[in-house]
Amino acid sequence: MGVGIVRYQPRRRTTDDAAAFTTNGGDQQEEEEYVILSNPRKTYIPPPGHGFLPRDTAWHHQQHVVALVRLALAEAGLAASQIICICYTKGPGMGGPLRSCAVAARTLARLWEKPLVPVNHCVAHVEMGRVATKAADPVVLYVSGGNTQVIAYSMRRYRIFGETIDIAVGNCLDRFARLLHLSNDPSPGYNIEQLAKQGKEYVPLPYTVKGMDVSFAGLLSFIEKEGLAQLRVGGCTAADLCFSLQETIFAMLVEITERAMAHCGQRQVLIVGGVGCNKRLQEMMEGMAKERGGSACAMDHRYCIDNGGMIAQAGAFAHQYGARFTLADTACTQRFRTDAVEVLWRP
Repeated sequence: MGVGIVRYQPRRRTTDDAAAFTTNGGDQQEEEEYVILSNPRKTYIPPPGHGFLPRDTAWHHQQHVVALVRLALAEAGLAASQIICICYTKGPGMGGPLRSCAVAARTLARLWEKPLVPVNHCVAHVEMGRVATKAADPVVLYVSGGNTQVIAYSMRRYRIFGETIDIAVGNCLDRFARLLHLSNDPSPGYNIEQLAKQGKEYVPLPYTVKGMDVSFAGLLSFIEKEGLAQLRVGGCTAADLCFSLQETIFAMLVEITERAMAHCGQRQVLIVGGVGCNKRLQEMMEGMAKERGGSACAMDHRYCIDNGGMIAQAGAFAHQYGARFTLADTACTQRFRTDAVEVLWRP
C-alpha cells in the first residue's frame, strides 16, 4: 500500500508574458502544475510458492497505514491542516485490503475535516501515465495483477476495446512463478523477467486471441501440465519457460493493442500497470508503434506499480472539477469498471 501527497493546480498563463499568471482578460492558455511531494509505499511480500491472500494483505495494510501517513507528511513537509482533500481507492481490488484503506481514509477525513474522494484504481493508473509521460490522448494498455485492458478515451469515458476473458496477465505471471517456486521479492513478474533473459529455446505455448480479447487460463494450464513435464525430463529449462511465456503473452497484448490503435486512428500507445515495468513488453510495444509511425510511452516502477500518488492525482483532478461525495458514497467495491467513471477533467 502507499500514501502519496501531490500538489496539483491548474493555472492560467498569458501568452504575452510567460511569467505572468492571471485569472481573467487577455489571450490565455491553461497550464497545469503537478508535483509529487511524497509517495512512500510498503509492499506485502508473501513467501515463495504462496499468493496474495486478501486477509494477510489487509492485515499488512492495517499494520503500516499510520506510519505511512506520518512518513508522507514528513517527506512533504506539510501539516494535516494543509491537506485539501483525502483520496482513496474505491475499487476494483480485493475486498479486505480495499476496506482497510477505505476505513483509514474515512478516519483521516473525519479527524482532519477534509472532503473524501473515492477513486477508480484503473483510471488512476491511466491518469498517472498521462501526467508522467505527457501523453495527450494515447491508446492505453493497462496490465496488472488484477486487470488486463486495452483502453481509449471517448466522450468523457475511458472505453474498453479489449480485455482478458478470464485471468489478468499479472495473475498469470504470479501463478506461473508459484509453479516454479520463484521468489515474490521484489515481485514475481520481475523475477520471471530476469530469468527469461537466460532463456535460449522457445517452447511453443497456446496463443489465445479472440477478436479484441485475450485468454491466459488455458496457457497457464498447459504449462502446469506439459511445460513442467518437459522441465522434469530436461526438455527445457526454467529460463526457457520464462522466456517462452513472456514472448507469447506479450505478443498477444501487442496484437490487440495494435488493432485498437488502427480502429482509433492513434499513433501513440501508453503502457500502465505493474506489468508495464517489464522491459521486454516495452521493447515489443515500441517496435510495433514505430512500424506504424508512432511511439510507445512507458514508465518505471515508481509510476507503474500501485502507489498512493496516482490515487491522490486522480482524486485531485475530480475534486478540482467539482466532484463531491457524501460519507454514504465513500464505500468500496471489488468490481468497478474503468468505463463506469465519468472523466470530468477531460473534454
